[in-house]
Amino acid sequence: MNDKKLHNIILSFPGTKVIGFNRMRFLLESLADLDRQLRSRGGRLWLLRGDPSKIFQRLWEELALTKVCFEQDCEPIWNERDQSVRATCAERGVRCEEFVSHTLWDPKAVIYANGGLPPLTYQMFLHTVSTLGEPPRPVEDPDWTGVTFGTLPPRLVKEFQVFDEVPKPEYFGLSQPGYGLVRWIGGETRALQHLRERLTQEEQAFRKGIILPNQSRPDLLGPPTSQSAALRYGCLSVRRFYWNLHDLFNAVSQGDPPAGLNISGQLIWREYFYTMSVYNPHYAEMSANPICLDVPWDKNPTFLEKWKKGQTGFPFIDAAMRQLVSEGWIHHVARNSVACFLTRGDLWISWEDGLAFFLEHLIDADWSVCAGNWMWVSSSAFEQLLDCSKCLCPVNYGRRLDPWGEYIKRYVPELRNLPVEYLYEPWKAPLDVQRDAGCIIGDHYPERIVDHQRASNQNRQYMENIRNSLLEQPAHCCPSNQDEVRQFMWLPDECVGHITAKIA
Repeated sequence: MNDKKLHNIILSFPGTKVIGFNRMRFLLESLADLDRQLRSRGGRLWLLRGDPSKIFQRLWEELALTKVCFEQDCEPIWNERDQSVRATCAERGVRCEEFVSHTLWDPKAVIYANGGLPPLTYQMFLHTVSTLGEPPRPVEDPDWTGVTFGTLPPRLVKEFQVFDEVPKPEYFGLSQPGYGLVRWIGGETRALQHLRERLTQEEQAFRKGIILPNQSRPDLLGPPTSQSAALRYGCLSVRRFYWNLHDLFNAVSQGDPPAGLNISGQLIWREYFYTMSVYNPHYAEMSANPICLDVPWDKNPTFLEKWKKGQTGFPFIDAAMRQLVSEGWIHHVARNSVACFLTRGDLWISWEDGLAFFLEHLIDADWSVCAGNWMWVSSSAFEQLLDCSKCLCPVNYGRRLDPWGEYIKRYVPELRNLPVEYLYEPWKAPLDVQRDAGCIIGDHYPERIVDHQRASNQNRQYMENIRNSLLEQPAHCCPSNQDEVRQFMWLPDECVGHITAKIA
């Protein structure tokens, strides 16, 4: 095929093997935005449904296909799909060119630079990538001059299911879970708009001497500024985001030493988890996963279901879970809270159950990144600094983030008339206060399903027993130092030395 003749064919996969309404809608909107851009230039996005290997075989037969270019998908769960396409192309003399663009560095190159093994700590990862140098800058936007768009032969249109326009989630049997107050829209157009807004916010913070403003001052109720979903589906280049941030900081700092990786810390965590998973097909599992501690979690379907539905009786946890289901996104601090609550903090339920639910509902859920976060927060990728003796209190942690309870009032409206002093612990409200608020605990809003102090103490003992029973620690990804714990859990500086008093 002539390189100047473009056949735009997308084989669409959602990124995980389960997908809910919000995730699918964001993906389909991203494809629709790409289709609009191509149509404005005289082309279109061809959407085919079928086995990828068979589709490429027929393209070779009908169009004399000579080259296939694709982005590296380093997650091992897709190896079988990609290897099948490569084999089909190799048998027919079709050249496959793979490009690394979903990550800042090639995860396989990072592992090679580390002596053939993935870096088992974040600090080791930082050291390894420093030997590779800065990540490449993004390429320029394509020049469409002289490009002639191709079309599919009628035979292929009849043979495969070809969509004349991007379908809606309902086509795949998905129904909207509820009304969300925040609407995330997929596509490059919206992603670039959000990037401009985000850079304005970052510049204002840089001028005040603040780095990572959304981490140091998390805003649970503000307009969406996260780029995670756009990065997940390729609507925004991760290298463009990275270099925009660093170039902006260098311009504002006027020659001061660069802040290094701190400016883009969350992007580097993303890289780290991708690298940890690249050769580990069992990364999102517990028992078969070589870096994961095999914890004997409880099986409690009732508690798990209450957690999923936002009916735990802990308003901050319930608000986050309801936002997750209705909108498809929650802030990182809320993710840490609900994950800790489900696992080692309160319910002692496996992180695998939490991961499966996140992969279904989160619009930005990466298989690798999501699993890495769950292992980290649940202490299943065994570590010592966080060591399970401290956990996030579903009352005090939420109250510190949102003292007036506006987040709870938005997503748990049955509690909105309770006085603020009872909003995080409604079970303590006297009956006459409950009546005045129109919310009787146990009737209009559930009783708490566990006593946090008792449950967290019991779970800490469980984990200590497991740790003491190990003859030797397995290889694991773990925090490198206390500052890393603070940054990962989004704890303010004053909390680091007083975790028990402030959080537990």
